[in-house]
Amino acid sequence: MSVDYTVVSIGTLSRNRLWGETAAMRTAHATTTCITEGDRCILVDPSLPAVAVAAHLNERTGKGIEDITDVFCTTLRPVHRRGIEAFTRANWWVSEMELQSYHRHLEQLLDSAVRLSQEDAAAARADLKLLQRFRGAPDKFSEQVSLYPLEGPSPGSAGLLLTPPPMTIAIAGDAALTGEHVQRGMVWEGCADTEIAVESLQDLLEVADVIVPGHDNLIFAPRQSWL
Repeated sequence: MSVDYTVVSIGTLSRNRLWGETAAMRTAHATTTCITEGDRCILVDPSLPAVAVAAHLNERTGKGIEDITDVFCTTLRPVHRRGIEAFTRANWWVSEMELQSYHRHLEQLLDSAVRLSQEDAAAARADLKLLQRFRGAPDKFSEQVSLYPLEGPSPGSAGLLLTPPPMTIAIAGDAALTGEHVQRGMVWEGCADTEIAVESLQDLLEVADVIVPGHDNLIFAPRQSWL
């Protein structure tokens, strides 16, 4: 059975330092991808608001929100899950490490001696409630769709690896921020662990033929002359 994928919407950065930007110039959103294999339909990183996600999904695939069986987030950073609450019928997945790490982060925020504003405290509690819907992702979603740990951008960030013959496609999330970052061998300046993120990018380039970055359109993996 063949696996297919479609970029539903192309993400962007609020500030791209490779373009000389030093302040936010636009609203950031992550690249959203739809993967289908048999009866399974996985939406990765529903970053746009729900109405926009639904419109793009239909424009690019002919599917509706009710057709999505699973939502996978490459990270729990809010920009990657802005429209997730529209997918009430779907299973929500994220790597187990990311789920545990983000849960600890929120609890530490609420327990911190630093007094949060009412708005920030309410947001943290809402996120904790939202996390109850998430489950730790399996190692394999199907025969040709596997979890692909790509730690560094966040403590447990992970992508999906698609293996239809004759090529390998990586839905990479922020491990490959944009095509230009990949070409230059650069990782996001906001990584939780830059050293590990560089290792994840190197591994990605050894494995993938096609890369779907976290905030850009898909690219062919460049030759690794800079490694």
